[in-house]
Amino acid sequence: MRYSQDHKAQTHQRIIKEASVRFRRDGIGATGLQPLMKSLGLTHGGFYSHFKSKDELVEKALQAAGDQVASVCAELFAQDRPLETFIDTYLSEWHKTSPHEGCPLLTMSSELGMRGQPSPTSDVVLNARLQQIQGTLAGENTVDRSIVIMSTLVGALLLSRSVADVEFAQRILDVTREHLNHSQD
Repeated sequence: MRYSQDHKAQTHQRIIKEASVRFRRDGIGATGLQPLMKSLGLTHGGFYSHFKSKDELVEKALQAAGDQVASVCAELFAQDRPLETFIDTYLSEWHKTSPHEGCPLLTMSSELGMRGQPSPTSDVVLNARLQQIQGTLAGENTVDRSIVIMSTLVGALLLSRSVADVEFAQRILDVTREHLNHSQD
């Protein structure tokens, strides 16, 4: 049975969306193509009618995650205290426990970097956040300060997710949030 081009395009987007969720939640290496396709009711062989390789899917999934996060960040940076709102949201319990919906820089970029395959899309996602942060900063060295803020946020969230002690995980987020918010005053 032949499917319409529209059906193929919709299936293509479903694969990207599911991969975006799984790559952020489970990691790229831990996400197999066969289980991914099976979760969508598709065959593993059908993957190659949509993508040349897993690397192509990774790039498209990262773009999709970046687009999703960009719309959320646009809302956050439109608030009265944009940097504080962004910091509070980034270091929230929701973000800690929802890697599948959150910032793709934590899971995907670190894994791509370790594999020696930096992603141009990671650069786009990171630069977009850095520019938003820079737009809220006054004074000198806004570029460097935005890098420190974003690096601190990513590191704190990554550490918080990696410790078993729930109270310590929360303390990492709280101390970092307090430090970053007060250092901007």
